[in-house]
Amino acid sequence: MKFITIGYGSREDYDRMDPVVRDEAHAHDQRLRDAGAEMGIAGSPVQVRNHDNAGTEVAEGAFLRSDLPVAGFSIIEAESVDEAIKLVANTPCAVGHGVVEVWPLEQW
Repeated sequence: MKFITIGYGSREDYDRMDPVVRDEAHAHDQRLRDAGAEMGIAGSPVQVRNHDNAGTEVAEGAFLRSDLPVAGFSIIEAESVDEAIKLVANTPCAVGHGVVEVWPLEQW
């Protein structure tokens, strides 16, 4: 199964992490990438609408709101949601006072 993960976390919380914990979290991310996970840092989003196919409208900024900023995304493979949770539990957002959402990517 594939999972989309969304990491949320503030720069202040990231910066106050113990450097040893932060380095291990980044090493964990590297192991996930080495195993095939696709990861990226969140850039600036845009919203796209084309209601009734009447014309595309684009607005800058996120549609979703959160207490913490979106830090990054990844696509991981795991046998179950429980395994996916274990895979992301030691990532920088999870250990750095942020949160990681795990979304199963259901196939059509």
